[in-house]
Amino acid sequence: MRPKKTRWVKCVPGERCFKPLCKPLSKLEVVYLTLDEFEAVRLACLEGLKQVDAAKRLKISRPTFSRIETSAHKKIADALVNIKAIRIEGGCCKIK
Repeated sequence: MRPKKTRWVKCVPGERCFKPLCKPLSKLEVVYLTLDEFEAVRLACLEGLKQVDAAKRLKISRPTFSRIETSAHKKIADALVNIKAIRIEGGCCKIK
């Protein structure tokens, strides 16, 4: 398997875990969002960048960006719909 290309992220989240208030963290399932998935959502949804421009910022191809963004959206939707915590960690990233 080919090694993953390093992604360059600008923003590291201040909080690394988000959880619903209805249950303690010990009783929740956790969805893990990587730093590159977090950055993809930030660039596409918060900054409103097109995929090609966001991919350039992460120094990856547009199809790779699309896969990362789709994975992130699926994980976030799973956490919201199924009442799970979101923990942000990991990924092959370097901070700009």
